Amino acid sequence: MIQLPTIVVLTGAGISAESGIATFRAPGGLWEGHRVEDVCTLEALVRDPALVHRFYDLRRAALASVAPNVTHDALARLDREWRGALLIVTQNVDDLHERAGAVRLLHMHGELRSALCAACGARRVWEAALPPRTGCPACGAPALRPDIVFFGEMPYQMERIADALSRANLFVSVGTSGAVYPAAGFVRLAREHGAATLELNLDRSEGSGWFDETRRGPAGILVPAWVDEVLTSYPPSSRT
Repeated sequence: MIQLPTIVVLTGAGISAESGIATFRAPGGLWEGHRVEDVCTLEALVRDPALVHRFYDLRRAALASVAPNVTHDALARLDREWRGALLIVTQNVDDLHERAGAVRLLHMHGELRSALCAACGARRVWEAALPPRTGCPACGAPALRPDIVFFGEMPYQMERIADALSRANLFVSVGTSGAVYPAAGFVRLAREHGAATLELNLDRSEGSGWFDETRRGPAGILVPAWVDEVLTSYPPSSRT
């Protein structure tokens, strides 16, 4: 029996763009018409909580009008059929990976359908609007906020991600600009530990030069083809 490689996949806004979700930062530094500094920093939350909460309320509500695409489906298939170790790390705050069926998944930048208590740190699933000063069901403090990692905050589960990258035999980056750290540094960390590295992206990213191999094109074409390639290379009879 063949020992299966350990795979870590990083996904970015490019994969959800094919479902109709705008990428994080458009030309001009705007995110859906807003300066990032006005909607994705702690300073913005203190200065204008109504604007920040309303912005994420609209993003959360918009999830009802989008669906997973073939890229999400392909990665869910990999999660379902791959018997080796796998971790999908997403920078996206939508829930399209989950709706496609992915389970071995980590949201490093938070989730739209989650609320975080700034007082006690409790999290809970949140589907409706989230007005400022909403009370926390856990501690009662009027401190619920969108469960989004703002600029200047530490992304979630970095120790788990670093451990996975240190064990990976293959690191694959899909649909990300390679401009936002710490995610942009994952390829170098994986290489330091001997992993092969592959980039699947529509355009050249800022980190393309760090990858052993890059493939250019829409995620909806590249990712299903890559998943087929992986699963064909290790048919069920050979997997441990």
